[in-house]
Amino acid sequence: MQAYEKERLYRKCFKNIIKEKLKGKPLNDRMTLVCKVLKVEIPYYFWVGFYIPKEEHLELGPSEGPPACAQVAYTGVCGKCAKSKKTIIVPNVHDFPGHIACDPRSKSEIAVPVLDGKGNVLAVLDVDSEEYGSFDEKDREWLERIAKILTSPSFG
Repeated sequence: MQAYEKERLYRKCFKNIIKEKLKGKPLNDRMTLVCKVLKVEIPYYFWVGFYIPKEEHLELGPSEGPPACAQVAYTGVCGKCAKSKKTIIVPNVHDFPGHIACDPRSKSEIAVPVLDGKGNVLAVLDVDSEEYGSFDEKDREWLERIAKILTSPSFG
């Protein structure tokens, strides 16, 4: 997908998320809203959801798409994202060491940390696609922006 088309789609999503007046809503409700908007609006999203860090694993939070793993280890894409506190783009999940295949149809993935004001990871925003190479810097830019508004005091 062309960068300008991604830009248009993400701008629409961002506006829809902002319009829902996140202020005063608990984080779980905000994450649910983000999943719904992104899954409906972005055609190459196969699955979108959040994983919440626990001591021994990450636990599935709000999501949209087919059933997913209820828990994932810190060895996969989401776990590495949570540990590094950095976005990870994986063009081909089969080439990622430690990848956890919750659905065999998933071919590419992006994982974005959701950080609180102190830099602690509250969740990982995870998106899968059925196509190889679906995610790029445009996805990173917009998903990081969306992750920031989830915990922003001006929306909280």
